Amino acid sequence: MMLPQEIIRAKRDGATLSAGEIGDFIAALTSGAVTEGQAAAFAMAIYFRGMSLDERVALTRAMTRSGASLDWRDANLAGPILDKHSTGGVGDNVSLMLAPMLAACGAYVPMISGRGLGHTGGTLDKLDSIPGYASQPDLVLFKRVVKEAGCAIIGQTADLAPADLRLYAIRDVTATVESVALITASILSKKLAAGLHGLVMDVKAGSGAFMATLDGARELATSIATVASDAGLPTVSLITDMDEPLASAAGNAVEIRNAVDYLTGARRDERLHRVAIALGAELLALSGLARDADAGAAALRRTLDTGAAAERFERMVAGLGGPKDFVTGAHAALPRAPVLVDATPETRGFVTSIDVRAVGLAVVELGGGRSRAADAIDPAVGLTELAPIGAEVGRAAPLARVHARSADKAEAAVRRLRAAYRLDGAPISRADPVIERIVGAPQ
Repeated sequence: MMLPQEIIRAKRDGATLSAGEIGDFIAALTSGAVTEGQAAAFAMAIYFRGMSLDERVALTRAMTRSGASLDWRDANLAGPILDKHSTGGVGDNVSLMLAPMLAACGAYVPMISGRGLGHTGGTLDKLDSIPGYASQPDLVLFKRVVKEAGCAIIGQTADLAPADLRLYAIRDVTATVESVALITASILSKKLAAGLHGLVMDVKAGSGAFMATLDGARELATSIATVASDAGLPTVSLITDMDEPLASAAGNAVEIRNAVDYLTGARRDERLHRVAIALGAELLALSGLARDADAGAAALRRTLDTGAAAERFERMVAGLGGPKDFVTGAHAALPRAPVLVDATPETRGFVTSIDVRAVGLAVVELGGGRSRAADAIDPAVGLTELAPIGAEVGRAAPLARVHARSADKAEAAVRRLRAAYRLDGAPISRADPVIERIVGAPQ
């Protein structure tokens, strides 16, 4: 086995690492033989020197092998095992609706999601606002709910890709999170460990996205689609717009309510619907559950029209410890903030642009997100009725409704929202939120 410091030195000097060298380093990282300083140096060397496709595949596979992989053969599932992953944004609650929609189409969706950090919301934080919901169940319960409900959304366990857990924590405090090679291996090691047959990747671009530029989003989307396919996981990436919040709600309980309204048809935000259908249609076509994306989109819409998707969501919530009648009782069961304030603009006009990161930070400052991993979350606070680009706003048509714990917190959120929105005297048209499609081809 090559010494960790020699592997670091080789990458620091621009060498291409072999699969064996990468495997040795990740094995030592998992066992604790590699120190935090060495792991940080390794991440920094990759950040500056990059990795070839072969290196990215080797890193992804080594991180996948660092722990357990889910074996679904004993479950005798009647359909393909599929998943969707997003790079995150504001008001991005697509996972909550898409998992049960796919399940109602005959797929099985073992979705392993994360918590929010910084200005982006985390799917697990949203689900934790449901009374009794176990977002970190053991693998036995996880697999049972996937089989019975067709889907289960949980957090990463210590058994799956533990090397990723350790390396990500180090990247987060060493300014190496933005490495495309490390992001690719981090996401895909967990997805490969989940035993998937197909994956659709939602890579966001815009002011509220992790990759703000289209070029950056395209680089990441291509890397994930290509490395995944090379590692044996058929994958399609879609680049989608995050220059405005995806849903009209941003927070935790407020986004769960928004998802329930979407599933029942009480309210469906237009852009949110477009992205959810596009992502799901790709997966159904990729897996053979639909002959093409158009047929997949039609199948997904039927699950909404018939109530089948809402029923799957309710079954998943109940299976993981939540209320058995959650869909019908969601608005009463979810926590509510005591202070409601409309964020009105200082002048009348049409919304021409939004600093989406600032909107996300308004939710964080309300207590609905965290600036440090250890911060507690207030599930009740957030924003609803967020005005989209093109909307006319004024005293009778606010930028958003603020759900706060106190009047002071509400007023601070109003100030941040006013600064985040740009208005003009004339309306502008809205662009398609689905920007580009990228397919991975094995090399």
